[in-house]
Amino acid sequence: MVMARHWYSSSPVVDGHPLLREPGFWPAHLADLSRGAPPEDFGSDAGDAGAMLERLHDPSAWPVFTVPLVGGFAIVLHYNSGEECTTTDYFLTHPDWSRDLVLASDDQDRIGPGLCWPELAALLNAPPGATGVTDPDARLLLLLPVLGDAAVPEEAVTAVGRALVAHGAPEGSRALAGRLLQGHPMWGAEAWSFDEDERSWICEGEHSPRRTPLGDHLPARQRTALEACLEGG
Repeated sequence: MVMARHWYSSSPVVDGHPLLREPGFWPAHLADLSRGAPPEDFGSDAGDAGAMLERLHDPSAWPVFTVPLVGGFAIVLHYNSGEECTTTDYFLTHPDWSRDLVLASDDQDRIGPGLCWPELAALLNAPPGATGVTDPDARLLLLLPVLGDAAVPEEAVTAVGRALVAHGAPEGSRALAGRLLQGHPMWGAEAWSFDEDERSWICEGEHSPRRTPLGDHLPARQRTALEACLEGG
């Protein structure tokens, strides 16, 4: 069962942002998506990637990352390490909301995908003055596990390849980029369609929280703000 964000307040949560600059982070964070690709494909040493994976899975220190969005929204990633396994939960949050929305989680509930490519592409630039993960390439790579879109365009492969190179991968990383865009192994890549009446993308995946319009329970003003956020502001 996905842990609600307020439960994390009594857990050993630590700031994960410094890890983004350390060797081995990206092959460790994207290990499920890379499907056995060696750390060297990311420009990393296997020892560094293994050590980083241990840090991300440390039951005494659960890293959290915040991707700030326009309008006060944010996507918050929590690593959650118990005695037997580590799961990752991605929440869409806003300070005015009484509860957060779960975009994806790889725990036993298997929730995802939570974003299609048009939405993820619209979220790559942080709002001015924001704190958290603000580099567009880091934002893209950090949120890739939430993505699961069977119709990603060629520009997506180019963008992911560019982001990988910007964070240490060798030139010519398109093959790895294509692999990362095939979707998380727990939910894969699914078909999406845009509902003009609801102004929301809808996912056909059986495990997706996006089978219904995102935020359809929200008051009209908050729903409008959420739609604007996911369209890039």
